[in-house]
Amino acid sequence: MADENMYYTIEGVEALYPKLDTTYKFDQKAGKNGASVKCDPLDDGAEYSMSFVMSEKEAKALYKAMAVAYLAKKEGNWPDKFALPFKKNDDGNFIGKCKLKGAYGTDKTTPPLQVDAQNTKLPADFQLTSGSTVNLAFTFVPYSMRDNGVSLRLNGVQVTEYKPMVSRSPFGVVEGGFVAQPDNPFSDTTSSVSSTSVELDDDDSDDIFGDEPDTSVVEEPKKVVKKSAPAPKEDGTDLSSIVEGWDD
Repeated sequence: MADENMYYTIEGVEALYPKLDTTYKFDQKAGKNGASVKCDPLDDGAEYSMSFVMSEKEAKALYKAMAVAYLAKKEGNWPDKFALPFKKNDDGNFIGKCKLKGAYGTDKTTPPLQVDAQNTKLPADFQLTSGSTVNLAFTFVPYSMRDNGVSLRLNGVQVTEYKPMVSRSPFGVVEGGFVAQPDNPFSDTTSSVSSTSVELDDDDSDDIFGDEPDTSVVEEPKKVVKKSAPAPKEDGTDLSSIVEGWDD
């Protein structure tokens, strides 16, 4: 039976860089200095992961619980202590990290559970965002290899406050430039009416509308000739002279 000291839940922390919708791995060739990319769970280094921001009080409580788990599983040749696994921010808060491997051997792991505030399971492709407020549940995994410590194996995430994803533009503001209007002046505002062609005898059309047939002569509509827009004036600028200007 698993030791109850191996399980821990922390509430009301801020999600940071969550990658839970699928497994990711670090690719040295991605981007300028490498980046995390989506991958198959069986790939080397594949994992679900996220960091979280917590207060100093929460960090101390978590570290104490990790120490209890470490001592409970400590073997004879293990060091008595392990280094603080959290990073301290300038604002006094601490950053922790939890993760789950994509697979152990050839057996794929079940992705971490994600639920909303009502404990309703979220879709498998749900993308948690940085800045959202969450509750986390993980398992302590004490270890001693090249270094020693306790890793946080992520079991589940409860999203209590979701921060909508914001699209970022790589551009700045250009004063006096084009500004999109609420209504596109070039859009077709006329409603299209589809009609079905039905052949009717002259007598049938009289019966439908209850009118006598109209024998008046309909004048042919006048044609309106649209004036073509004048061709743009050439300013005489030579493209080659502009290109040559780059050298100067």
